[in-house]
Amino acid sequence: MGYIIKLVVSTLAVLLASQFIPGIEVNTWGTAILAAFVLGIVNLIIRPLLVLLTLPINLVTFGLFTLVINALMFWLTGSLVSGFEVDGFVPAFLGAFVVTIITWIASFVTD
Repeated sequence: MGYIIKLVVSTLAVLLASQFIPGIEVNTWGTAILAAFVLGIVNLIIRPLLVLLTLPINLVTFGLFTLVINALMFWLTGSLVSGFEVDGFVPAFLGAFVVTIITWIASFVTD
């Protein structure tokens, strides 16, 4: 998938998560685009380091701890982007799950 298509899909996923999950708020479309972009950058830079540092926990939990890492990245994005509010860990977990599923389906369909 091209970068623009990935950004559009991630933006729509963030907007969809904000519509269905209480505790996630997005003020504008521009905020959603910025949140999707920052989430991509955070997942590119910080997430691999956390996955490496938590490798023993990931091995013990058969990779399920990666869901926690995804939630933390979503929550971090909420604290970095003004206008994108994530009110706690549970909304972050559910929001990260929704965004991950939607982007996975979109990449499966377009590839």
